[in-house]
Amino acid sequence: MKKILIIVPDGGMLFESAGIADILMQANRLHPEGPQRPRYQVALATTQPHQVIHGQSGLNLLADHRLHELDPREPLDTIIITGRGHNEQEAIAVVDWLLLAAPHARRVASVCGGALLLAQAGLLNGRHATTHWRMLDELKTTYPAVKVEAGPLYVQDGPVWTSGGVSLGFDLTLALVEEDYGFSLARDIAQDMVMYLRRPGGQLQFSRYNLKQNTGSAAIDGLLTWIQDNLTADLCVENLAEKAAMSPRNFTRVFTRETGASPARYVAEARLAAARQRLEQTSDTLDRIAEQTGFGSSINLRRLFEKQLHLTPGEYRQRFHCRKMA
Repeated sequence: MKKILIIVPDGGMLFESAGIADILMQANRLHPEGPQRPRYQVALATTQPHQVIHGQSGLNLLADHRLHELDPREPLDTIIITGRGHNEQEAIAVVDWLLLAAPHARRVASVCGGALLLAQAGLLNGRHATTHWRMLDELKTTYPAVKVEAGPLYVQDGPVWTSGGVSLGFDLTLALVEEDYGFSLARDIAQDMVMYLRRPGGQLQFSRYNLKQNTGSAAIDGLLTWIQDNLTADLCVENLAEKAAMSPRNFTRVFTRETGASPARYVAEARLAAARQRLEQTSDTLDRIAEQTGFGSSINLRRLFEKQLHLTPGEYRQRFHCRKMA
């Protein structure tokens, strides 16, 4: 039997840890040998001095253990951290315990901001990892030894697994079950719980349009606003440099430094964001959207969608469009 410890921070979304536990318990029920020989033993731990885990919804969970009472040298199969908590004291408590416990566990995994605690403990140094899209920049800048991946739902690098935000812990858990007991059991769980074993459209977190708008440079900020208002213009480096009254070489250097992206990449992302917004909020044809957002043709629009988002514009609209189109 594999012992799984789920460390649940106070004040988070409780359905993450509850859902992970339910998936693992479903593995026990659906395994060919059934509940008589359970495959997983799951326990929840809290960093609080009591055993009540408070959720941000106002609901509570009762933990099996207080983390500080658990012997970190006790062998565990898998440690899963479902977030990083809301204060430094709680984070330090988890990190200190992890430093002692990780060498005695076969696997360590995180959901959402839990990756920041794994990084703080040094467990992600030199490894590929991901986290919620809102925290990717923080993970990159605070822990430069981590090889941060922005796209995948979850990442495995050796014995360490990390996943993106919130419900992506369920995808990670199904992957853990598949690694432990094979495809058939993971598939049966997904079908029984009406989940995707493999989400359609590739493994990708759909972040919002996170384009930098304020850089502190008046010249660049003005140009960014102009780009947003003129997506159908010829936005080549030469034209943008002329607009900013700089040489193309100096402009590229300054723009990249201030925005974190090359001019070409920023323009592509700005056009993609505008196209996503129109797919979500209008019933315009793909040709019309491509024309409005500077792609020129629906072929170009489709090409960038498939490259960046791993699905077609039509598939994106089907997933994210407003229920009542204007």
